[in-house]
Amino acid sequence: MRHHHIVTGVMLACAALAAQAQEAADTTPPQNAQLQRQEIARGEPARWTQGDVSNAERARTLRKEIGAALAEAKQGCKQAPASERSACLKEAQQTYQDDMAKVPQLLAQK
Repeated sequence: MRHHHIVTGVMLACAALAAQAQEAADTTPPQNAQLQRQEIARGEPARWTQGDVSNAERARTLRKEIGAALAEAKQGCKQAPASERSACLKEAQQTYQDDMAKVPQLLAQK
């Protein structure tokens, strides 16, 4: 019986550590995560199944996705060691600028 308590305790500790690791690895900014949970609770939005029709809509979606990627990268940089944060943020900003510069090319491909 005592072994059962020990095993159960170890399993609970492992589950707690796994949950903490997942939380630490999550780079979605808290405000975005909250909005995502609210949207999912209301059901699947129509925009998930409807494609963008015009170039303006496609450009807006690309810019929004690029901005979201930057926000996630910055969140990840905050979790990096202090000595690496500055370089991480610079790299994230450079990637953002590179991706934004590619928007016209991406629109031309469609």
